[in-house]
Amino acid sequence: MTQAKSRFKTIDEYLNYDDGTNARYELVNGALIELPNEDPHNLIIARFLLIYFVTQMGISLERVGDKQQIAVNSSEVTAREPDLTVHSEASVTALLTQTQSLLAINMPPPLLVIEVVSPGNPGSGNYDRDYVEKAKEYAARGIPEYWLVDPGRRIVIVLTLENQTYKGQEFRGNDAIASPTFPSLRLTAEQILAAGQ
Repeated sequence: MTQAKSRFKTIDEYLNYDDGTNARYELVNGALIELPNEDPHNLIIARFLLIYFVTQMGISLERVGDKQQIAVNSSEVTAREPDLTVHSEASVTALLTQTQSLLAINMPPPLLVIEVVSPGNPGSGNYDRDYVEKAKEYAARGIPEYWLVDPGRRIVIVLTLENQTYKGQEFRGNDAIASPTFPSLRLTAEQILAAGQ
């Protein structure tokens, strides 16, 4: 269960906050939201994709990150932590100048963010956060591609930025994932989803 903690007006306040625990947080509209422990299957899916992008797509390890935060446009200061981020050369160069693993709002966007969706139905916190809120924020941030990997629904959704909004394409079973950002990608929805079983 997520719970709100302190309020922050700036990213710097958030980055300097230490509550003395190992808890993971996202900053959402100025509020510190504690993230629940990840489902082990979701972690395996994210790691499978990280390994795939490095070994099969030839993307350098420094450009593929897990648990890196991205400042996004929202009504108040917000930093999201996607399950996987694939950086452009420009965004990884900017990130590597930082002392903390946060891509600031004034830095170039990554090429792709991936969220492995936690269980939840439309209208639930998990669903709305990944499918609605983050989609709006990542689009406003100018991230060209956003994937929703949903093990519960057995679907991978590739959202592609067009005119500042995302257009989605759904992939199930043996459907080959079509990625405009990575046209040489050779993965099916089932290969991704089966990694977590």
